[in-house]
Amino acid sequence: MYRLENIDYLYGLVLIPVLILVYVLNRAWRKKALKKFGELDILSYMMPDVSAVKPLQKFILFLIAILFLIVGLVNPQIGSKLEEVKREGSDIVICLDVSNSMKAEDFSPNRLEKAKQAIEKLINKLNNDRLGIIVFAGEAYVQLPITTDYAAAKLFLENIDCDVVPTQGTVISSAIELAEKSFGTEEGKNKAIIIISDGESHDDNAISAARSTAEKGTVIHTIGIGSPAGAPIPTYKNNIQTGFKKDKEGNTVVTKLNEVALEEVAAAGNGVYIRASQGEIGLLALQERINKMEKKTFDTKMYTDYEDRFQIFIGIALVLLIIETTLTTRTSKWWVKMFKTKA
Repeated sequence: MYRLENIDYLYGLVLIPVLILVYVLNRAWRKKALKKFGELDILSYMMPDVSAVKPLQKFILFLIAILFLIVGLVNPQIGSKLEEVKREGSDIVICLDVSNSMKAEDFSPNRLEKAKQAIEKLINKLNNDRLGIIVFAGEAYVQLPITTDYAAAKLFLENIDCDVVPTQGTVISSAIELAEKSFGTEEGKNKAIIIISDGESHDDNAISAARSTAEKGTVIHTIGIGSPAGAPIPTYKNNIQTGFKKDKEGNTVVTKLNEVALEEVAAAGNGVYIRASQGEIGLLALQERINKMEKKTFDTKMYTDYEDRFQIFIGIALVLLIIETTLTTRTSKWWVKMFKTKA
Protein backbone atom coordinates (compact mmCIF):
# COMPACT_ATOMS: atom_id res chain seq x y z
CA MET A 1 0.00 0.00 0.00
CA TYR A 2 1.41 3.38 -0.94
CA ARG A 3 0.26 6.96 -1.29
CA LEU A 4 1.60 10.35 -2.39
CA GLU A 5 1.49 12.82 0.50
CA ASN A 6 1.94 16.09 -1.45
CA ILE A 7 0.49 15.27 -4.84
CA ASP A 8 0.23 18.96 -5.85
CA TYR A 9 4.03 19.08 -6.28
CA LEU A 10 3.62 16.85 -9.36
CA TYR A 11 2.78 20.04 -11.23
CA GLY A 12 6.49 20.75 -10.95
CA LEU A 13 7.04 18.20 -13.74
CA VAL A 14 6.03 20.98 -16.14
CA LEU A 15 9.53 22.39 -15.50
CA ILE A 16 11.12 19.47 -17.39
CA PRO A 17 9.87 20.33 -20.91
CA VAL A 18 10.38 24.04 -20.18
CA LEU A 19 14.04 23.47 -19.24
CA ILE A 20 14.55 21.29 -22.35
CA LEU A 21 13.13 24.05 -24.55
CA VAL A 22 15.37 26.67 -22.89
CA TYR A 23 18.42 24.41 -23.37
CA VAL A 24 17.69 23.81 -27.06
CA LEU A 25 17.15 27.52 -27.72
CA ASN A 26 20.35 28.38 -25.85
CA ARG A 27 22.39 25.85 -27.87
CA ALA A 28 20.96 27.24 -31.11
CA TRP A 29 21.81 30.79 -30.03
CA ARG A 30 25.40 29.80 -29.09
CA LYS A 31 25.94 28.13 -32.48
CA LYS A 32 24.62 31.19 -34.24
CA ALA A 33 26.92 33.45 -32.19
CA LEU A 34 29.99 31.25 -32.90
CA LYS A 35 29.35 31.32 -36.65
CA LYS A 36 30.06 35.03 -36.56
CA PHE A 37 33.70 34.19 -35.71
CA GLY A 38 34.16 31.55 -38.43
CA GLU A 39 33.32 28.02 -39.50
CA LEU A 40 32.43 25.69 -36.64
CA ASP A 41 34.86 22.98 -37.79
CA ILE A 42 37.76 25.45 -37.77
CA LEU A 43 36.75 26.82 -34.36
CA SER A 44 36.48 23.29 -32.99
CA TYR A 45 40.02 22.56 -34.24
CA MET A 46 41.31 25.77 -32.62
CA MET A 47 39.64 24.83 -29.24
CA PRO A 48 40.34 21.08 -28.84
CA ASP A 49 39.79 21.15 -25.06
CA VAL A 50 36.16 22.28 -25.39
CA SER A 51 33.86 19.24 -25.35
CA ALA A 52 30.72 19.15 -27.47
CA VAL A 53 29.23 16.28 -25.46
CA LYS A 54 29.82 17.24 -21.83
CA PRO A 55 27.39 20.22 -21.77
CA LEU A 56 24.66 17.80 -22.83
CA GLN A 57 25.76 15.32 -20.16
CA LYS A 58 25.65 18.05 -17.50
CA PHE A 59 22.17 19.10 -18.64
CA ILE A 60 20.85 15.52 -18.58
CA LEU A 61 22.22 15.05 -15.05
CA PHE A 62 20.58 18.33 -14.03
CA LEU A 63 17.20 17.23 -15.48
CA ILE A 64 17.34 13.87 -13.70
CA ALA A 65 18.22 15.63 -10.43
CA ILE A 66 15.22 17.97 -10.81
CA LEU A 67 12.98 14.96 -11.50
CA PHE A 68 14.14 13.18 -8.32
CA LEU A 69 13.79 16.42 -6.36
CA ILE A 70 10.15 16.80 -7.44
CA VAL A 71 9.39 13.17 -6.55
CA GLY A 72 11.02 13.77 -3.17
CA LEU A 73 8.80 16.80 -2.55
CA VAL A 74 5.74 14.70 -3.45
CA ASN A 75 6.94 12.29 -0.72
CA PRO A 76 5.92 8.75 -1.71
CA GLN A 77 4.84 6.84 1.39
CA ILE A 78 4.56 3.11 1.94
CA GLY A 79 1.98 1.64 4.30
CA SER A 80 3.92 -0.59 6.62
CA LYS A 81 1.25 -1.61 9.11
CA LEU A 82 -2.25 -2.99 8.68
CA GLU A 83 -4.20 -1.86 11.73
CA GLU A 84 -7.76 -2.57 12.81
CA VAL A 85 -9.51 0.69 13.62
CA LYS A 86 -12.67 0.74 15.71
CA ARG A 87 -15.16 3.56 15.20
CA GLU A 88 -18.06 4.19 17.54
CA GLY A 89 -21.14 6.22 16.80
CA SER A 90 -24.90 6.45 16.77
CA ASP A 91 -27.46 6.15 14.00
CA ILE A 92 -29.50 9.30 13.47
CA VAL A 93 -32.41 9.78 11.09
CA ILE A 94 -33.82 13.27 10.62
CA CYS A 95 -37.43 13.40 9.46
CA LEU A 96 -37.99 16.78 7.83
CA ASP A 97 -41.47 18.15 7.19
CA VAL A 98 -41.71 19.50 3.61
CA SER A 99 -45.42 20.33 3.53
CA ASN A 100 -46.41 23.70 2.07
CA SER A 101 -46.85 25.18 5.57
CA MET A 102 -43.05 24.96 5.94
CA LYS A 103 -42.81 27.83 3.44
CA ALA A 104 -44.22 30.23 6.06
CA GLU A 105 -41.82 33.07 6.76
CA ASP A 106 -42.22 33.45 10.53
CA PHE A 107 -38.65 32.04 10.50
CA SER A 108 -36.11 33.69 8.20
CA PRO A 109 -35.95 33.02 5.29
CA ASN A 110 -38.71 30.45 5.92
CA ARG A 111 -39.31 27.44 8.17
CA LEU A 112 -37.89 24.88 5.74
CA GLU A 113 -34.72 26.80 4.85
CA LYS A 114 -34.09 27.56 8.52
CA ALA A 115 -34.35 23.84 9.30
CA LYS A 116 -31.98 22.96 6.44
CA GLN A 117 -29.41 25.45 7.71
CA ALA A 118 -29.57 23.88 11.17
CA ILE A 119 -29.18 20.36 9.73
CA GLU A 120 -26.08 21.46 7.81
CA LYS A 121 -24.56 22.82 11.02
CA LEU A 122 -25.28 19.49 12.70
CA ILE A 123 -23.59 17.60 9.83
CA ASN A 124 -20.48 19.77 10.26
CA LYS A 125 -20.22 18.65 13.89
CA LEU A 126 -20.76 14.93 13.28
CA ASN A 127 -17.77 12.62 13.56
CA ASN A 128 -18.48 8.88 13.48
CA ASP A 129 -22.28 9.02 13.67
CA ARG A 130 -24.27 7.75 10.72
CA LEU A 131 -26.95 10.07 9.33
CA GLY A 132 -30.08 9.54 7.25
CA ILE A 133 -32.67 12.04 6.02
CA ILE A 134 -36.36 11.37 5.38
CA VAL A 135 -38.72 13.96 3.91
CA PHE A 136 -42.43 13.78 4.53
CA ALA A 137 -45.70 15.57 3.92
CA GLY A 138 -48.72 13.47 2.91
CA GLU A 139 -46.23 10.62 2.32
CA ALA A 140 -42.70 9.89 3.47
CA TYR A 141 -39.64 9.23 1.29
CA VAL A 142 -36.00 8.41 1.99
CA GLN A 143 -33.99 11.40 0.81
CA LEU A 144 -30.65 10.07 2.09
CA PRO A 145 -30.00 6.47 3.26
CA ILE A 146 -28.03 6.16 6.50
CA THR A 147 -24.40 6.98 5.76
CA THR A 148 -21.20 8.52 7.10
CA ASP A 149 -20.63 10.33 3.80
CA TYR A 150 -21.27 13.83 5.13
CA ALA A 151 -20.42 15.48 1.79
CA ALA A 152 -23.21 13.48 0.13
CA ALA A 153 -25.53 14.38 3.01
CA LYS A 154 -25.00 18.09 2.34
CA LEU A 155 -25.62 17.56 -1.37
CA PHE A 156 -28.91 15.73 -0.79
CA LEU A 157 -29.94 18.28 1.83
CA GLU A 158 -29.44 21.14 -0.61
CA ASN A 159 -31.94 19.62 -3.05
CA ILE A 160 -34.79 19.35 -0.53
CA ASP A 161 -37.82 21.52 -1.27
CA CYS A 162 -41.55 21.42 -0.66
CA ASP A 163 -42.04 20.05 -4.18
CA VAL A 164 -40.19 16.76 -3.53
CA VAL A 165 -43.34 15.22 -2.00
CA PRO A 166 -46.42 15.72 -4.21
CA THR A 167 -49.02 14.73 -1.60
CA GLN A 168 -49.78 17.37 1.01
CA GLY A 169 -50.37 16.76 4.71
CA THR A 170 -48.21 15.97 7.74
CA VAL A 171 -48.12 12.19 8.08
CA ILE A 172 -45.63 11.88 10.94
CA SER A 173 -46.47 8.21 11.51
CA SER A 174 -45.32 7.29 8.01
CA ALA A 175 -42.03 9.12 8.56
CA ILE A 176 -41.42 7.31 11.88
CA GLU A 177 -42.13 3.88 10.38
CA LEU A 178 -39.86 4.54 7.39
CA ALA A 179 -37.10 5.82 9.68
CA GLU A 180 -37.30 2.67 11.80
CA LYS A 181 -36.94 0.51 8.67
CA SER A 182 -33.91 2.55 7.62
CA PHE A 183 -32.03 1.45 10.75
CA GLY A 184 -32.17 -2.19 9.69
CA THR A 185 -32.76 -5.15 11.99
CA GLU A 186 -29.83 -4.68 14.39
CA GLU A 187 -30.85 -4.13 18.00
CA GLY A 188 -29.34 -1.57 20.35
CA LYS A 189 -30.02 1.75 22.02
CA ASN A 190 -27.84 3.71 19.63
CA LYS A 191 -30.66 4.87 17.34
CA ALA A 192 -32.43 8.22 17.37
CA ILE A 193 -35.12 9.83 15.22
CA ILE A 194 -35.41 13.61 15.09
CA ILE A 195 -38.66 15.03 13.67
CA ILE A 196 -38.60 18.66 12.51
CA SER A 197 -42.09 19.93 11.79
CA ASP A 198 -44.67 22.59 12.55
CA GLY A 199 -46.98 19.74 13.61
CA GLU A 200 -49.94 21.12 11.68
CA SER A 201 -52.49 18.74 10.10
CA HIS A 202 -50.75 15.75 11.63
CA ASP A 203 -52.22 12.24 11.47
CA ASP A 204 -53.76 10.46 14.45
CA ASN A 205 -51.42 7.45 14.19
CA ALA A 206 -48.26 9.41 15.04
CA ILE A 207 -48.40 8.69 18.80
CA SER A 208 -48.97 4.96 18.41
CA ALA A 209 -46.18 4.76 15.80
CA ALA A 210 -43.81 6.61 18.17
CA ARG A 211 -44.71 4.32 21.06
CA SER A 212 -44.19 1.18 18.96
CA THR A 213 -40.80 2.40 17.72
CA ALA A 214 -39.67 3.37 21.23
CA GLU A 215 -40.39 -0.17 22.44
CA LYS A 216 -37.66 -1.34 20.04
CA GLY A 217 -35.10 0.93 21.71
CA THR A 218 -35.23 3.89 19.35
CA VAL A 219 -35.58 7.36 20.87
CA ILE A 220 -37.76 9.92 19.10
CA HIS A 221 -37.16 13.65 19.59
CA THR A 222 -39.28 16.39 18.05
CA ILE A 223 -38.50 19.98 17.15
CA GLY A 224 -41.34 22.43 16.60
CA ILE A 225 -40.56 25.13 14.08
CA GLY A 226 -43.00 27.99 13.61
CA SER A 227 -44.85 30.49 15.77
CA PRO A 228 -48.02 29.80 17.77
CA ALA A 229 -49.44 33.05 16.39
CA GLY A 230 -49.06 31.69 12.90
CA ALA A 231 -48.04 33.09 9.51
CA PRO A 232 -49.49 33.05 5.98
CA ILE A 233 -48.22 30.54 3.40
CA PRO A 234 -46.66 32.24 0.33
CA THR A 235 -47.58 31.00 -3.13
CA TYR A 236 -45.12 31.04 -6.02
CA LYS A 237 -45.15 30.84 -9.78
CA ASN A 238 -41.84 30.44 -11.63
CA ASN A 239 -40.05 31.16 -8.32
CA ILE A 240 -41.83 34.51 -8.01
CA GLN A 241 -44.19 35.08 -5.10
CA THR A 242 -47.71 35.74 -6.34
CA GLY A 243 -49.47 36.13 -3.00
CA PHE A 244 -50.62 33.92 -0.12
CA LYS A 245 -52.56 30.67 0.05
CA LYS A 246 -56.33 31.14 0.54
CA ASP A 247 -59.13 28.83 1.58
CA LYS A 248 -62.35 28.14 -0.32
CA GLU A 249 -63.95 31.28 1.09
CA GLY A 250 -61.05 33.42 -0.11
CA ASN A 251 -59.53 33.97 3.34
CA THR A 252 -55.75 33.90 3.79
CA VAL A 253 -54.65 30.62 5.35
CA VAL A 254 -52.57 31.03 8.51
CA THR A 255 -50.37 28.13 9.58
CA LYS A 256 -49.65 27.79 13.31
CA LEU A 257 -47.21 25.70 15.30
CA ASN A 258 -48.96 22.73 16.91
CA GLU A 259 -46.79 22.16 19.97
CA VAL A 260 -49.20 19.79 21.70
CA ALA A 261 -49.00 17.21 18.92
CA LEU A 262 -45.21 17.29 18.81
CA GLU A 263 -44.92 17.08 22.59
CA GLU A 264 -47.13 13.99 22.62
CA VAL A 265 -45.05 12.29 19.91
CA ALA A 266 -41.81 13.02 21.80
CA ALA A 267 -43.28 11.73 25.06
CA ALA A 268 -44.45 8.51 23.38
CA GLY A 269 -41.00 8.09 21.83
CA ASN A 270 -39.14 8.52 25.14
CA GLY A 271 -37.58 11.68 23.77
CA VAL A 272 -37.82 15.41 24.31
CA TYR A 273 -39.62 18.22 22.55
CA ILE A 274 -37.76 21.43 21.72
CA ARG A 275 -39.36 24.59 20.41
CA ALA A 276 -37.15 26.19 17.78
CA SER A 277 -36.01 29.78 18.06
CA GLN A 278 -34.67 32.19 15.46
CA GLY A 279 -31.15 31.73 16.79
CA GLU A 280 -31.02 27.94 17.20
CA ILE A 281 -33.75 25.46 16.33
CA GLY A 282 -32.45 22.89 18.83
CA LEU A 283 -30.50 20.30 16.81
CA LEU A 284 -27.19 20.99 18.55
CA ALA A 285 -28.87 20.59 21.96
CA LEU A 286 -30.21 17.22 20.83
CA GLN A 287 -26.76 16.20 19.63
CA GLU A 288 -25.51 16.46 23.21
CA ARG A 289 -28.20 13.99 24.26
CA ILE A 290 -27.35 11.68 21.36
CA ASN A 291 -23.65 11.77 22.31
CA LYS A 292 -24.60 10.29 25.69
CA MET A 293 -26.43 7.37 24.08
CA GLU A 294 -25.07 3.86 23.72
CA LYS A 295 -22.62 3.74 20.81
CA LYS A 296 -22.42 1.19 18.05
CA THR A 297 -18.98 -0.16 17.14
CA PHE A 298 -17.98 -0.28 13.49
CA ASP A 299 -14.85 -2.33 12.70
CA THR A 300 -12.82 -1.28 9.66
CA LYS A 301 -9.37 -2.28 8.48
CA MET A 302 -7.11 0.28 6.86
CA TYR A 303 -3.44 1.20 6.49
CA THR A 304 -2.77 3.78 9.15
CA ASP A 305 1.02 3.76 9.52
CA TYR A 306 2.95 5.14 6.54
CA GLU A 307 6.72 5.53 6.22
CA ASP A 308 8.21 8.45 4.28
CA ARG A 309 10.45 7.70 1.28
CA PHE A 310 11.35 11.27 0.29
CA GLN A 311 14.86 10.88 1.76
CA ILE A 312 15.89 8.45 -1.01
CA PHE A 313 14.84 10.75 -3.84
CA ILE A 314 16.21 13.93 -2.26
CA GLY A 315 19.52 12.11 -1.60
CA ILE A 316 19.82 10.95 -5.22
CA ALA A 317 18.96 14.48 -6.42
CA LEU A 318 21.73 16.00 -4.25
CA VAL A 319 24.31 13.47 -5.48
CA LEU A 320 23.41 14.17 -9.12
CA LEU A 321 23.60 17.93 -8.56
CA ILE A 322 27.05 17.56 -6.97
CA ILE A 323 28.25 15.47 -9.93
CA GLU A 324 26.75 17.96 -12.37
CA THR A 325 28.48 20.86 -10.59
CA THR A 326 31.92 19.22 -10.53
CA LEU A 327 31.69 18.01 -14.14
CA THR A 328 33.57 20.40 -16.45
CA THR A 329 32.84 21.17 -20.08
CA ARG A 330 36.43 20.50 -21.11
CA THR A 331 37.48 17.31 -22.88
CA SER A 332 39.30 14.84 -20.63
CA LYS A 333 43.04 14.53 -21.31
CA TRP A 334 42.96 10.74 -21.07
CA TRP A 335 40.19 10.66 -23.68
CA VAL A 336 42.26 12.84 -26.03
CA LYS A 337 45.34 10.64 -25.52
CA MET A 338 43.34 7.47 -26.14
CA PHE A 339 41.81 8.98 -29.27
CA LYS A 340 45.28 10.01 -30.59
CA THR A 341 46.74 6.59 -29.79
CA LYS A 342 44.02 4.85 -31.80
CA ALA A 343 44.54 7.35 -34.58
